[in-house]
Order: sequence, then C-alpha cells, then structure tokens
Amino acid sequence: MKQTELKKTGLLLILGLLALTACTRLAERPLEHRIPSAPDSQWRPPKNAAAPAVTRDTTHSGLEAISPEMRARNWTLADIVDIALSNNPLTRASWQSARAAAAHYGSEKAAWLPRLDADGGYGHSRGSTAGGRLAYKSISYDAGVSLSYILFNFGRRIADVEAARQDMLARNWSHNATVQTVILAVQQAYYQYQYSKAMYKSSQASLEEARRDLDAAEQRRAAGLATVADVLQAKTRASQAELSMLSVEGQIKTLRGSLATVMGLPADLEYDIDYLPEDVPADSVTVTVDRLIDEALARRPDLAAARAQALKARAESASISRARYPEISLTGGAGRIYYNSRDRQGDTYNVSLGVSVPLFTGFKAENDMLEARAKAEGAEEQARGVQQQVVLDVWTSYYDLQTAAKRLATSRDLLASADESHKVALERYRSGVGSILELLQSQSALEDARAQNIQARTDWFLCLARLAKDTGSLGLGQTSLIPTAGNATNEGK
Repeated sequence: MKQTELKKTGLLLILGLLALTACTRLAERPLEHRIPSAPDSQWRPPKNAAAPAVTRDTTHSGLEAISPEMRARNWTLADIVDIALSNNPLTRASWQSARAAAAHYGSEKAAWLPRLDADGGYGHSRGSTAGGRLAYKSISYDAGVSLSYILFNFGRRIADVEAARQDMLARNWSHNATVQTVILAVQQAYYQYQYSKAMYKSSQASLEEARRDLDAAEQRRAAGLATVADVLQAKTRASQAELSMLSVEGQIKTLRGSLATVMGLPADLEYDIDYLPEDVPADSVTVTVDRLIDEALARRPDLAAARAQALKARAESASISRARYPEISLTGGAGRIYYNSRDRQGDTYNVSLGVSVPLFTGFKAENDMLEARAKAEGAEEQARGVQQQVVLDVWTSYYDLQTAAKRLATSRDLLASADESHKVALERYRSGVGSILELLQSQSALEDARAQNIQARTDWFLCLARLAKDTGSLGLGQTSLIPTAGNATNEGK
C-alpha cells in the first residue's frame, strides 16, 4: 500500500509541475511580441516567428519552356501569350480554384450515395464492489459495419448539389475571365514595348536629322553666310535629340521588364520582340457595335460567372428553405462482440427508419431563409449590373477604336506633310533663302509628327485589344478583330 501511495504522490507531483509550467508560459505579458512597442516603432517578430528568407521561385519559372531556337529570335505576340497563360500566377491560381470547385461538386454529389462505415473497439475494465470484497475484470472486443442513407429530404439534397454545380461553373467562367485579363495585360505590355522601340528608332532619326542640320549650319558659317548663333542653335537641338534618345533607351529596358513580369518570368530576362507595324489595318474592323454588344452578352466570361453565382445563390436559398421540412433516413448496422475470450461472443444487428422534424430552432431557420433570399436577390442584381457594364464596355471600346482609326489617318497625313516641310526648309537654308529658326522649327514639327504617328498606331492596337477583351473574344481562337503584327518596314521614316 505504501508503494502504491508513493506512486500516486509522484504522479501528482509530476502533473503539478506540468501544470505550473503551462501556467508560467501562459502568464507572459499578453501583448509581448504581438504589437509594436510604441506608435513610432516597427514591430519586431520573435525569433520563432521570423519570416523565412525568400528566394527566387524556380519551380514554375517558365524558363524551361523557352527553347534555344526561341531565345535566338524575336518573340511574337503568340509566343508571349502562350508563356504568360501557362506561367502567370493569376491563371495558375484561378485554375486551382476551378479544380477545388469541381472537387466540392463531387463531394456534394456523394449525398446521393449511402455511407458505409466500419468500426471497432477494445475495452478493458477493472473494479470492485461491496467494499472491495468482490473484484471483477472485463475485456471486450467488437467490430462491425454501419450504413446510413438519406431517403428523402424534400429537395434539399438536390439544391445543395445544384449550388455546388453552379459554383463550379462560376469558377470555371472566372478562370476564362482571368485568362482573358492576362492576355489583355500581355497585349498592353507588348504594344507599349513596341511603342518604346519605335520611339527609340524615331529619336535616332531625329538625331541624324539634327546632326545634318548642324552640318548645314557649320558649312554656311564657314562660307561666311551664317553667324555662330546659327551653329549654337543647331548644336543645342542636336543635344536635345541625343538626350531624348537616351531617355527612351532607358524606357525600353523598363517596359521589357514589365512584359517579362506579365509573362511570369524574371524582369532581367534577355529577349526581344518585333517593331511596331508600319502598316496598320485600321479599316479592317467593319462589325457594327450592336452586333458586338450581342456577342459580348453571349461570350463574356465574367457575365457568365455572375449569372452562375446568382443561380448558386438561388439554389442555396432553396436548400435553406427546405431545411425546415422533415428528413427521412435509413440506418443499419451489424457487428460482433467478444467478451474476455473468443469463446464468449455476441452478434448485433439493427435496422431503423428515422424521421427528423425540426420543430423550433430559436427563429434561426426563419432568419437563415431571409438572409439566403437577400443574398440571392443581391447576386441577381450584381449580375444585372455586370450586364450593364458589359454593354458600356463594348460601346466605349468600339468608339475608342473608331477615334483611334481617325487619329491614325490624321497622323499619317501630318507625318507626310512634316517630312516634306523639313526637306524644303533644309534646302532653303542651304541655298541661303531660309533661316536657321525655320529649319529647326520644321525639324521639331517632324519629330512631333513621328511621335504622334507612333502613338496613334500604338493606341489603335491597344483599343483593338480592349475591344476584343470587352466582347469576350480573347482566348477563343477568334482573331478576326486582332490582325497579326508582322515585322515593321521603313520604321521611323
């Protein structure tokens, strides 16, 4: 008895020490390491909560998909779109979301099948009665199977499965919308990169012209037909042209890194693309705005996702409204119990038909129904709002494209006129008829005309990409709105 009491005392001491240690840990100052020490200080995490060092992710870098042949040539828009869709974190995340919704749909459909469980147990009990005079010991083993199945629940199971199906459809539509958003981001970054390259080539042409004007001024001064002021003005203009070219050169590197980031690649990746096309098919888009609106209402994945979310909310509302009705279920089971030894055993069987009727839930069911109906009506209004936004998007993009086409035509005429005017001014200056101010003004006008023409071409492609996105045609293999951008010829001339 003394040994037993010592064991019990030792066990109690150990438990007491463990409890004391736990209380000591819990008795720490509650705000220590949880907030900054003062309003003007930064939070310093404890050692066990320090953020791990972040390294470059090479698991899905996308570099492995770039072949040596592709590295050796300029990348086309199709190349960049393919890389971005498979490597951009947005498309990968939306794809995983769609997979999760599909798995949830399969999980909800399991309600149509019975559930079968296997269970087992082991029991060991000792005790005594009548003041310790009668002692007993019992050992038991049991194993069995149980089956349960919902026979009827007034359509709640149907509504739950339908809600999961609509959620799966909504997430798949949302993935399509994400794909189109990434394609648009790629096109925008691509055309901006092309714009910077075209501007660089234009600045090179402007620098050459400025140097040619400077040579003309120096030749006239050497012949005694011009003053040093003419040379200084021409030299200033040449320096400005060179500074502009250097600025554009830095912009090219920035936009190349932005395009690489959209593709999900490192910003410092070395690659290149073609120049902005000189010939823009501005008259190729002949579809009416009404037809484009109809196509957008039928194709826009974000609108389809909003509609699916509204149907999901309606199904959830139907499921909650049916929760107040009875549920009829069938359960059954079979098992065997062994007592003390395998010679003593007993078999058990049971089959039951159950009916569960919710009588009173503290008005929870009524409030849940009101909440579900409000959410369903809100989801339908959101879908209606998306539909209105789709019409506005197409309307705006269509007329933006029309305006871009007109600006493109005007910029072409302006560029041709400015180029001819500069040639005339240069000849007049060389022949001694014109002034240096007239020459420099014509050269500046030519530079502005080039820039406006490049901007007009870029804007037309950007507006076209936006219109394709707003009509829902991006990523569907329908390229009627987006012509293939070939290599530019005579760029900057």
